[in-house]
Amino acid sequence: MALVRDFVMYAAVFGLFSFVWFGWAQEKPRSSWRWAIGLATGCALLVCLLGVYLSVTHWDSPSALDRDGAYRNYLITFYAEVVLAGAGSFVLTRMKRKGYIAPWIAFVVGIHFISLVSVFDDPSLWILAALMVAVSIAAVYVSPKLQVAYSAITGIGAGIVLFGFALLGLFRYLAA
Repeated sequence: MALVRDFVMYAAVFGLFSFVWFGWAQEKPRSSWRWAIGLATGCALLVCLLGVYLSVTHWDSPSALDRDGAYRNYLITFYAEVVLAGAGSFVLTRMKRKGYIAPWIAFVVGIHFISLVSVFDDPSLWILAALMVAVSIAAVYVSPKLQVAYSAITGIGAGIVLFGFALLGLFRYLAA
């Protein structure tokens, strides 16, 4: 089961990546959305920084990554994700389909959470995986209808999902 240090790291890491996705959402959204995306970006950064502070103050607390093989499995999952996201992005660029890179990366990120369920022994990561995959698929269909960049819908959706899980990490920390 995920532990106190894991929960505060969820806040830090998911907060950071929420910040990043909201940043990517600013590529070509509707102009009326910019203030909300900017506000969400700032909130994600604040949660990230709180998570970093709490992570540093709980650095010596137990973590699911302390179990035998867990850290190795985490690294394998992480590097596989990076390679797959990069390779797909390269192929999409070569095919002159750069607009699909954000949904592709969100899809790969979603899939990688499936492997992390066993690493952290945290079934909530199944929900995170499903939501990230759903965002990536929805962005491909919704973006053209709204006449915005795929990255706008992907970034907003992924940003919201990851922000929610960053907050969940904080709540779980407070409840522990």
